[in-house]
Amino acid sequence: MSHFSRRGFLAASAALGGTALTTAVAGCSSSSGSTAPGTTTVNHWDWYVSQAPWLEREIELFQKKYPKIRIKRTVQVSDKYPDLVNLAFRGGNAPDMLMIPKSPQFDAQVSKGWLRSLDSYATTQWRSRFPDGSFFNGVNMVEDKVYSAPFGGTSAWLQLYIHNGLFKEAGITNADGSVRIPKTWDDVTSAADAITKKTGGKAYGLGFGNAQNAMLPWWVELFVRGAGSPAGYGVDGLDYRVGKWTFGSDRNYADFVELLLEWKKKGYIYPSSMSIGDEQARAFFERGKFGMIVGGVWNQSTWTEHKFTDYSLTTLPSPTETPEAFFYYQPGGQVWAMSQDSKVYDGAWEWFDWLHSPAAGQRWVEAEQGLSIFPQANQRARIDSKVFQAFVDLRKYALPWPVPAIRNPEVSKVSIASVTPDLPDVLTGLYTGQLKNVSDSLTALEDRRNKALADGVQAARAKGAKVSLDDWLFKDWDPTKPYEPKPA
Repeated sequence: MSHFSRRGFLAASAALGGTALTTAVAGCSSSSGSTAPGTTTVNHWDWYVSQAPWLEREIELFQKKYPKIRIKRTVQVSDKYPDLVNLAFRGGNAPDMLMIPKSPQFDAQVSKGWLRSLDSYATTQWRSRFPDGSFFNGVNMVEDKVYSAPFGGTSAWLQLYIHNGLFKEAGITNADGSVRIPKTWDDVTSAADAITKKTGGKAYGLGFGNAQNAMLPWWVELFVRGAGSPAGYGVDGLDYRVGKWTFGSDRNYADFVELLLEWKKKGYIYPSSMSIGDEQARAFFERGKFGMIVGGVWNQSTWTEHKFTDYSLTTLPSPTETPEAFFYYQPGGQVWAMSQDSKVYDGAWEWFDWLHSPAAGQRWVEAEQGLSIFPQANQRARIDSKVFQAFVDLRKYALPWPVPAIRNPEVSKVSIASVTPDLPDVLTGLYTGQLKNVSDSLTALEDRRNKALADGVQAARAKGAKVSLDDWLFKDWDPTKPYEPKPA
């Protein structure tokens, strides 16, 4: 969950896609009415949508305990969030507490003066509440100073959701009548074919919502990992076995994209998938318009609210029944930070501390949003949903992986520029036919990503950083086993 808390909640794009950059300081307050004299207002930014009920409940509980601290929550658009944060700091309108944007890199945000060191608050005693190995330079620390803390526990951040009713209608069942869960790429293809044909055209086998140009990479992420490509989408890291991105040189990427295009050609995919958003796609799945959708655990809370429970889940469908690579996460973790520009440090810290408590973590689990970093919170949480328990049981498919900045802190001085077109653009181009050659398009993307890394290393070396491309190479890493660094 630390993994997908940082990058997985793209569903906000569907609900808030029309928000412009000029909304950087506008939002919805979590509380209403006049502010009592002596009250501190903490401006808080996040991009939660399906997680919002949990967060609003936490704000309500927090303000009951601390009536003199008012949390003013602003919901931002996830795919525009880095731009919004950048504009806010440039304009002197930064929030007091914020979800950490994906870009620029974490250490760059510190060097820009965006994030406040928590060392005066996050004492050794405070850090001891977390499991061993929770704080690392290059993850939530920079130069031995704490700037964030772990929040969520880890599981498979993406799942393949299965509409039980459509599977049963299409006869995709076991001998006892239960739904036959697909395990392989061929199983998914067979199920999609059966649903599309046996429902008489009223439903499709597969569906997604790519209106924000964000969902197709999730399909790549889910399917190529099991095939043995540990970098997946590559948004959090490259293939550390070889020290580079491998979109073109690893045939799993082209194989899956060709399979995706074959599903489209055969009419297995909901025809409007490129024009609807993820939130609408989840609603259509709920209504039985298609039988399979890729998403995360955050889907479940919305479906629970709608009293839709007729679904199952699995993860890492693979060419064979045994996945050859898994989901990975950085040891430690980071989601929230305090702004260096804040004038209400003490109030912001109380709110930060509240969210990073075992009690809030337990409520997170009980709200079926994911796992907590605190084992005791996971153990005490009452889980009523069998499907959410199934998600919890996917923990075995999430392992810690190498983090170059832990092995060599100088890596934090390397800035890797974003590339255009990136994977979302390439996939959209291939799916719509604007790009014709799968292999050439993926190879060109691989070259762009790796050039950006090489350029970043060269620029850092020119400024005196002791780094090389070998810092991204971990010859001893086995993707089927946990990689355990030493904590700071």
